Amino acid sequence: MIGAVRTMRTPWHTWRQRPQRWVGRVTMCWGVVYACFGVGCALSGAPLLHHGGGPGPSALGWVVAVVGASAALTCAAVARYGTRPTLRVLLWVVCALAGVAAFSLLMDVITLMVGQGVDSWVSAAHHALAAAGVLLLAATARSGRRPPAAASAQAPSAAPRPVQLAAWAGSVAFLPYMAMKLVWAFGGTFAGVSGEEMLAVSERNGASEMWLTMESWGLDPTVLLAALGVFLLWGLVRPWGQIFPRWTLFLHGRRVPRWLPLAPALIGAATLAPYGVLGVGYSALASAGVVTMRRGDLHSSRDALLVSWIGMAAFAVYGVALTVAARSYWLRTRRV
Repeated sequence: MIGAVRTMRTPWHTWRQRPQRWVGRVTMCWGVVYACFGVGCALSGAPLLHHGGGPGPSALGWVVAVVGASAALTCAAVARYGTRPTLRVLLWVVCALAGVAAFSLLMDVITLMVGQGVDSWVSAAHHALAAAGVLLLAATARSGRRPPAAASAQAPSAAPRPVQLAAWAGSVAFLPYMAMKLVWAFGGTFAGVSGEEMLAVSERNGASEMWLTMESWGLDPTVLLAALGVFLLWGLVRPWGQIFPRWTLFLHGRRVPRWLPLAPALIGAATLAPYGVLGVGYSALASAGVVTMRRGDLHSSRDALLVSWIGMAAFAVYGVALTVAARSYWLRTRRV
């Protein structure tokens, strides 16, 4: 009987204990596809970078081709020699480069949720492809460091007090941003712009009917997204059963899969933290008169600077808090 049970569990156990057989090969195929994508964009002149509506140089496609080729060759070496320390370092380097390439993926997703078109579908596809590469490269780099078969996941626990204080800071940082958006949603005026003008701007930028309807009802969708972000932040620092006690009964004692909150947390942290920090730096330079803040849809650069400080400060503090919370959650839920 025991032998039969062991025989039935062997295939699954082998698949869990030897992920290099499929992770490395899939990652190598991704590298080939990513390299071909870069070569195709470079030869066709399709720009992979858009900033402020302006296309970047198409020569960046050759950089993408080099990154993809490096990933494919490294994975081929891993398949031949195993995950050696030097190859592991190369995998993490390529993973970091792919992470930089996937920087604006969250912005593309939010733009599509608004109902607007992205700046470039080629650029959006590049972000998605690079994000997939980050996951595959990280899995390949960690494939040689598997926990033993007897390892078990840690019990859900709350984050240390400094991490919870960071979560409070990230939550409070969104309050001015949410207040500004709600003032416009309810028809008020802020930074010299009325709610009707902001609604017209959203309509002119191609917002969807649902988005415009929610704004006309006083429900700004970006405020709802901010609330979801705060919910995710606290889900990382507090056990999910403590946030919603009834979930424990619904899940029959099962833990929330660690990848479920970690996936959006890592994407959000990798996007909002650098975006907010760089935005705060640019706002500081504009306040000092070193650079000029573009007024965009506002009436003056002064109004644009005020809105920029509110938005970028919220993204920066929340992004850093999300990074700290995601790291704490990663450590608190790993197998021991």
